[in-house]
This record gives sequence, C-alpha cells and structure tokens, in this order.
Amino acid sequence: MSQIIDTFIAPPCHEQIEILYQDDHLVLINKPAGLLSLSGKNPRNLDSVHHRLVEQFPGCTLVHRLDFGTSGLMVIARNKAVNAALCQQFSQRTVTKVYSALLCGHLQENEGVIDAAIARDPALFPLMSICAVNGKPARSRYRVIERICYEGEEGTGLPLTRVILTPETGRTHQLRIHCQLLGHPILGCDLYGGRLQPGTARTPRLMLHASELHFDHPIRGERITARHTCPF
Repeated sequence: MSQIIDTFIAPPCHEQIEILYQDDHLVLINKPAGLLSLSGKNPRNLDSVHHRLVEQFPGCTLVHRLDFGTSGLMVIARNKAVNAALCQQFSQRTVTKVYSALLCGHLQENEGVIDAAIARDPALFPLMSICAVNGKPARSRYRVIERICYEGEEGTGLPLTRVILTPETGRTHQLRIHCQLLGHPILGCDLYGGRLQPGTARTPRLMLHASELHFDHPIRGERITARHTCPF
C-alpha cells in the first residue's frame, strides 16, 4: 500500500475560538476558518481546536471534525464517557448537521440529493474520489437559498448560488466533492475546483460554514439545537 505523506503546513490562525455554550459535560464552539481540528504530526501544525481547548478544558476530546477551511459549529466532549455517548449518536446518524455554502455558478434545480460513494486513494492524497466500487456510501441534500451575481475586480459578474447543505453521512470532504460532482464546486475550494478565475475578486477562504447542529444532550437527554449565523 502506498504511504501517505502529508506535506501541508497550516498558516497561522489569529482568530479566536468562540465559546457558545459550556457545561460540565460538553462545550459548543464556533471554529474559525483556517484552523485545524486536530494537531498534525508535523510540529509546525501544532495549533488546532483541540490544542487550544485542552488548556482551558483539561481532558476534553473531539467528537467530530471540520475541515481546515471550514468554519462553524463543533461539539466538544469534556470527558471520555460523554465522548462515547456523543460518538454513538454520530455513528447512529441521530445528529443533524446543516451547512451554509456559496457554490460557483447557478444551480438549475432548487433542491436535490447527491448520492455518490466516496473512496480514499493514497495515490490521490489529499483528494478523495467518487468510486461506486471501493467507496463508502455518501449522501447529501442541497436546497437553494438564492442565486446572486457577484461583481469581480474587473466588473465581471460572477454567478454564485447560496445553498443549505445537509449531509446524511459523514465522509471526508463529502460536501466539497459532492458539490464538484454537481458541477458547482464550493467557492474558495482549492481541492475540488472552486478557485476563481483570473480577473475576479479573490476568495480569502472556503465558503463553507457549519451553521446548525442538532443532537441529544448525552446526560440530560433533551434535544440541543445549536445555530450560528453564516459569516459570508
């Protein structure tokens, strides 16, 4: 099997993690774009959500991750028992995750479903691929909020579509590669074709934000509905 070599070095992230809610069992945060969820093996990639939070909440663990470029809601377990309970909810798919995104171009349909298996191939790292044979099932829903035309640096109108994305599974890069499959990659995505053309305004980040998170409190049992306004 080919060995995966990660040469990515994360640039410094000067934005702070926003603590939205905390109790004795969990912490809800808003992760800034441009911050790793977990520290990398390279010592230059030490800064991360976990690295920062473990100083404030000793013993905390990540239940799930967001891509480096993705901002938004994350739930953090404050002990192993809570981590196990929350992980079970994620594995049983009783957690609902909702994302806001800007896609390149104008989608024709107002809503739809992308059902395409995703595979990891060491030869393509860090890219994932659509593969019906070796891939794991992956399903995402999208709903159009608005179609807009962004004026670039040279005054050229750039068609964009604001959407709500709801992944029913949790594969690596799922939303990014599913939107590419639609023919409308997420704006600012450097891996799956969302970079702007020369002559248009540059995008400072991946336009993907985890805007809602719905789960059961692992101790009290009530349904938690967390929302965070999309920053773009």
